[in-house]
Amino acid sequence: MAPAGTLWTVDAQWKGKAIRALAAYGGVEIALPESYEHYVDNKKSEFLSKFPHGKIPAWEGADGFKLFESAPIARYIATLAPNSGLLGNSSEDAALVDQWVHFIEHEVDLFTDLIRTITSGVLPYNKPAHTAFLERQARGLNTLEAHLSTQTFLVGERITLADVWVAVLIQKGVSSTIDAAVRTKLPNVIRHLETIVNQPKFKDIVGPINYVEKGLQFVPPAKEAKAKAPAAPAAPKAAKAAKKEVAADDDDDEPAVPAAPKEKNPLDDLPKSTLNLEDWKRAYSNKETRGADGALEWFYQHNDPEGYSTWRVDFKYNDELTQIFMSSNQVGGFFNRLEAARKYIFASVGVLGEANNSIITGAIIARGQDIVPVVNVAPDWESYSFTKLDLSKPEDKAFFEGALAWDLEIDGKKWVDGKNLK
Repeated sequence: MAPAGTLWTVDAQWKGKAIRALAAYGGVEIALPESYEHYVDNKKSEFLSKFPHGKIPAWEGADGFKLFESAPIARYIATLAPNSGLLGNSSEDAALVDQWVHFIEHEVDLFTDLIRTITSGVLPYNKPAHTAFLERQARGLNTLEAHLSTQTFLVGERITLADVWVAVLIQKGVSSTIDAAVRTKLPNVIRHLETIVNQPKFKDIVGPINYVEKGLQFVPPAKEAKAKAPAAPAAPKAAKAAKKEVAADDDDDEPAVPAAPKEKNPLDDLPKSTLNLEDWKRAYSNKETRGADGALEWFYQHNDPEGYSTWRVDFKYNDELTQIFMSSNQVGGFFNRLEAARKYIFASVGVLGEANNSIITGAIIARGQDIVPVVNVAPDWESYSFTKLDLSKPEDKAFFEGALAWDLEIDGKKWVDGKNLK
């Protein structure tokens, strides 16, 4: 029997493993590309002409049908095996299958990836964020545990796509973030994991379960006391391969953008200002924001409206915001990407409102009179709108002070979380 199509993936990719296991269970023969090097072949025009976003997993059917994004590929493979029961036995079952696939991705696996990202140094480490990610993952795992305490399988009495998807992503989790202490509270989740991945048709694809004793932890880089002699180059190909394996683990990974050559910033050519931004940042950090001797009073006494400007910043896509902590992470990510402009900017930006009904807004003090040269170092700066504030106007002054004092309220939405760039 000819293969139904070709699945573009790599061995390290967990969702690719899940799709392959699903096909094996449903009796759907699929092919893998004869050769594929991630971050090389997916940049080529031949690949991009088929899959314009350059992501894997990607599916190319024998009939020419093309698909990317892992969960839709898995669901399509399941439809090619209509007698397998992989989508259940009714439209209600199929909806429940989709529910659990969505749930495991967004309430458990997402946090596995976020924890890995910050503990590995891909993004700056933040202890409160690490704790929040673990708590959110635990909440998802507890919901799964409660359901499986009365069910052998997630939907109905047979293995479905939901079981395969959940088990493989839990297998990924127990090898990195779901450690021994957490697993003691999840006997039914672990029972389900071992039942599914030890199925004869799965074992050769997903491999053995590697239980981690202690979850991923951030280890600060060691400070070198003195220069070390250069080490002999050892197995560069193996190191390169290991790096690519980690990178390709997540189907949302995309090639890193190479750093642009350093250019002189035109802001450095502006006339010297009487406002020392570093002094302001220290005043803001060490004083109460409001009050006779507060940070705001310090700013008004030392402000240089010619050398610095004040701005309101608003996220353009507030209707896409969901959980407050995720919106706060959005702000933190934006600030991280503004790192190259840190010496030209101070910002106080927050999340106002509640889950699924919130906005991101705040205030910026920026060098010069044009915000663009300050913020365009962040690739996503155009996701925000910037409005210059006139602090002689009461409404602009009230907004500025509320954003810095973290007591800003807009249309009934109160400030619930905030971050500073200083």
